[in-house]
Amino acid sequence: MKLVVQVRLLPTPEQAAALTDTLHQVNTAADHVSAVAFARFGLRARELPLRRLCYGDLKAGGLGAQAAQHVIKRVVDAYTALRAGIRGGGLGGPGSKRRRKAEAKPIAFRPEAAHTYDDRCLSWQLDAGTVSIWTVRGRAKHLRFACSPEQAKTLAAHRRGESDLVHRGGKWLLIVTCDIPEPQVYEPADWVGVDRGVVNLATTSDGDNHQGRRLDRYRRWQARKRAELQAKRTRSAARLLKKRARREARHARHVNHTISKQVVAVAARTGRGIALEELGGIRGRVTVPRDQRARLSSWPFRQLGAFIEYKARRAGVAFIEVDAAYTSQRCPRCGHTARNNRPTRDHFHCRRCGLAGPADIVAGVNVRDRARSAWVFVNMPQPAPA
Repeated sequence: MKLVVQVRLLPTPEQAAALTDTLHQVNTAADHVSAVAFARFGLRARELPLRRLCYGDLKAGGLGAQAAQHVIKRVVDAYTALRAGIRGGGLGGPGSKRRRKAEAKPIAFRPEAAHTYDDRCLSWQLDAGTVSIWTVRGRAKHLRFACSPEQAKTLAAHRRGESDLVHRGGKWLLIVTCDIPEPQVYEPADWVGVDRGVVNLATTSDGDNHQGRRLDRYRRWQARKRAELQAKRTRSAARLLKKRARREARHARHVNHTISKQVVAVAARTGRGIALEELGGIRGRVTVPRDQRARLSSWPFRQLGAFIEYKARRAGVAFIEVDAAYTSQRCPRCGHTARNNRPTRDHFHCRRCGLAGPADIVAGVNVRDRARSAWVFVNMPQPAPA
């Protein structure tokens, strides 16, 4: 399982200047390679022809051999991602303004965009807490870094592949890839059904409720501040908007990590698996009033599901996604499904058998019940081919 560890670098002023120059130079080189690729191949840039065309120029411009190779690969990967986005409709149809704009000019790279390092141009001294990293001013040795003891242990045991040098918010970071072995998934004794929502971010079939009331107040406050800054229409306001957006994303990520840790810990302690609703494409299937659209779209439900999934895999907990249809309208006791079983957002009351209770807990129980039958079907022995 691939995980990333974020390590903060603590450079001296001289080392920080060398790192800044390095990012600026490699991204200027990436702009040059991107322009050559667009002129020769359009959006269909390929790595081998670009190496033949650009490698000598990059070396002559002061980049090391590995840095030049990584710059070319970054450009090719950027065009590959752009083509995938166009094919998937992420930039609109053939006549859309965004798609025409993307197809009309080469990809540009920010002056401080991340740069990739491998073991030939980045070495770690974990005991000393330092790294040695290539820069355009030569090798920066004894560059200190800071991380938690758990992160250091993960780096020592599982670091694999490449790392990214990132300059974000005045801080220097290394984003390190780690390949962690997955434990064998145990056979679950039962399931914990998890219902995700807006008012209650996550509600389990056990009745554990992770409320979003405090978070909702925080998001509304952020929205008011965002509107005030947008009304100013100045450069400083634009910078503050970006800063606030990053802060809000960090807050959402922290809350999602907290919830997912608690859900996985309960499942691991009780020997059960975790079941979630499959919510892919929900924005296209569900229609909400205009005044609720921003609220529905402002919370990363997919991120919460991804966090629960990878933490479950890391703990050896079984994980499954089940059909989300009518989980909040179906009675888990008699099976009666109707819209009027849920008279309000918070309450469920079956019109046939009279079962009543909190609607989100009922939905979590339905998710749990569907996981029981789905897991049996998934693990059913398949008949041998004739």
